[in-house]
Amino acid sequence: MEQAIAYFTVFGGTDVVLDMNLPLTTLIETHILNQYKFLRNDISKLTDGDALLHSILSACALSDRRTNAAFKRANVSFNEGIDCVDELCDMKLLTLETTVRLHPNQFDDENVSEKVLFVSPFLRFWFAFISPLFKGIKEGDYSEFYERFKNREQEFSDLIFEQLCHAYIKNCFTQESIKKTKRYWDDEYELDLYAKTQSGRIVIGSCKYRDSKVSKKELTRLHEVCEDLDFTPDITVLFAKKGFSSELKSLKGEHLKLFTTKSLKALLS
Repeated sequence: MEQAIAYFTVFGGTDVVLDMNLPLTTLIETHILNQYKFLRNDISKLTDGDALLHSILSACALSDRRTNAAFKRANVSFNEGIDCVDELCDMKLLTLETTVRLHPNQFDDENVSEKVLFVSPFLRFWFAFISPLFKGIKEGDYSEFYERFKNREQEFSDLIFEQLCHAYIKNCFTQESIKKTKRYWDDEYELDLYAKTQSGRIVIGSCKYRDSKVSKKELTRLHEVCEDLDFTPDITVLFAKKGFSSELKSLKGEHLKLFTTKSLKALLS
């Protein structure tokens, strides 16, 4: 499943038939780098070749998804940036996500930046790793790409893992039906997953795509965040790439659910 996540992070949204026996970098070179000129033309058709839109897309792909951070990276004003994002949403290339309100009057006196989601994982990959490095790639020099991809591949997969965890909770959570999952963020705190069951129970979650086991510290941290935000979750769900510590596993029960990448295989059935 880890391999599937890594490959989907790059090729999700395309119709490329992949040989899963080949390394990801080999597939990237064969299907993307070596096909740069053709793919560039296809993508330019989507955006009318607009350089400003490409700059905004790269900024969104490389930032923490908050619009304010992306516009700062792209060196544009908020008004100019949000006009571009609205246009890209109309083009069905991006969607905008807002933080969940935990209390009725929350955020009335402050602005919390929206976050951007790419509709296609492949387009996110393209504007993070290909478009900004087009000069070398166009000339057949892939060294800068490989260096950047090596340094950011793990981090870049985090969002895809988180999105799959949301899909799992919506479609495969057997304890109670959940219609919609959201995320919470403000200037100080973040929750990877926030949802309510049909009976009104609050579910929060953490999604850690790291090469180490998740310990009880993560559970404690989550509950401290909830305490600071003045609410109490009924169910906590933790997702982890490499599993959990023995201490944390001993706490599993009605109010704590633990899932790994293997759990996500249920999405394929």
